[in-house]
Amino acid sequence: MGGPSAEREVSLSSGRECAAALREAGYEVSELDAGADVAERLSASRPDVVFNALHGRWGEDGCVQGILEWLRIPYTHSGVLASALAMDKTRTKAVFAEAGIPVVESLIRCKAEIMAHHVMAPPYVVKPNNEGSSVGVYIVQESANGPPLIADEMPEHLMVEAYVAGRELTVSVREDRAFCVTEILSDGWYDYHAKYSPGGSRHELPANIPAEVTEACLAHAVTAHRVLGCRGVSRTDFRWDDAKGLAGLVALETNTQPGMTPTSLVPEQAAHVGISFPDLCDWLVRDASCGR
Repeated sequence: MGGPSAEREVSLSSGRECAAALREAGYEVSELDAGADVAERLSASRPDVVFNALHGRWGEDGCVQGILEWLRIPYTHSGVLASALAMDKTRTKAVFAEAGIPVVESLIRCKAEIMAHHVMAPPYVVKPNNEGSSVGVYIVQESANGPPLIADEMPEHLMVEAYVAGRELTVSVREDRAFCVTEILSDGWYDYHAKYSPGGSRHELPANIPAEVTEACLAHAVTAHRVLGCRGVSRTDFRWDDAKGLAGLVALETNTQPGMTPTSLVPEQAAHVGISFPDLCDWLVRDASCGR
């Protein structure tokens, strides 16, 4: 849990919740705030299984997964390749498109070019190619006088993506089973605050959408989980322009390390289909124990 990424606070919250659930399920749990000595500490403690509650770079992109593979310690969630692939939004879109999952136009450009002129006709979104939790997202509206001013701490190369109007939908998948579709309702952009602050967003599940859109979301999420090579639990996010019917649905990304905080979507969807949070965490540990 924890770690050095921009999503550290979310990861600490996820870790605390998962540790409590695992203790409730009967496990002996040690909490490790992952730092530069993470390999040394894991090697010394030799846990039976690592429950990976890290988010963002280093914990979600294949790096810590590589350490755990080297140490031959079983771990929850996706492996090295799926983690690295899903964290790279551009490569994820290429895999989605090949599998028939609808995606939106995007490109990679350097900060200087993005700030110099519109590299895509507004409205569009600028965001890191390899971060999650809506960290560092800029929305450039049609009414914008010019391109965005990008913060110095942002990566040198960023994704510019056509803005898709519509509703926020998401689907959690465990192995080959999609739980349900949730619609995320927030006042304005579904940003970091809306995701993780109590009351920042409202979740409607199952989403009140046409059956054909529900079926498409469920099917696309399972396909995304499979073609990316995910293991354990994943969550795929969609935007749906209801004015366009089924043609207005696009997949945005797949999260291989979905949040496990009190306001997170996966535990909520699991509960909706009858899986308690301790049971979900227990299943992830058991899955890690027997599939590596």
